[in-house]
Amino acid sequence: MNLQLKIWRQKNAESKGYFETYKVEATEHMSFLEMLDVLNEQLIQEKKEPVVFEHDCREGICGACSMVINGQPHGPMAATTTCQLHMRHFKNGQTITIEPFRAKAFPILKDLSVDRSSFDSIIQSGGYISVNTGQAPDGNSIPIEKDLAGKAFDAATCIGCGACVAACPNGSAMLFTSAKVSHLGLLPQGEVEHKRRVKNMVEQMDKEGFGMCSNTKACEAECPKEISVENIARLNRNYMNSILTGE
Repeated sequence: MNLQLKIWRQKNAESKGYFETYKVEATEHMSFLEMLDVLNEQLIQEKKEPVVFEHDCREGICGACSMVINGQPHGPMAATTTCQLHMRHFKNGQTITIEPFRAKAFPILKDLSVDRSSFDSIIQSGGYISVNTGQAPDGNSIPIEKDLAGKAFDAATCIGCGACVAACPNGSAMLFTSAKVSHLGLLPQGEVEHKRRVKNMVEQMDKEGFGMCSNTKACEAECPKEISVENIARLNRNYMNSILTGE
């Protein structure tokens, strides 16, 4: 299949970016990133600078393959990361527009690569359990309600890719932050530090320059792991509780 790619090229955060058009030949069995690999091999042979994009596991679990494809974070397939998107979902002769995630808190490093270290700062502010729990207990020795365990597990599937931020018109990180708060706070081990964790992570999120949630639910629609906005509602309740109780 023959494709025309309109790819965003930008030297760094301070430089002015632009779209550049390329033609590439791919097969329907290729993943989207494999198609970009073919393009870069072509550019290298032509002694041109290859397109910079992020990737790591290529198994849909690391969140590195963050890019906007035809206006949608991670592309047109629901619950799918870019690396798990295959070319059979595109048509021969189609023009595909590829951009980096765009948000104030995600400055562009180069081309399709953005700096998502602001997520790391949010995690460092409270996304962990630091209480001394002693030796690792048997997994079945702590009674946890099945419903709570299920909700915690669902929240823990967040891979921190940033698609929620890219999809949000306000560049909000509420879905990411709420998922991290939920998967720790719903379990007994995380209850001790829960109120402090919520307050610190929300404050750090604001410091990083993320916008506020306006309930458009675009984040849930574009999340490759289908994280629910119910976590945002839970985060708001927990944050208000931590403020009102002064903890």
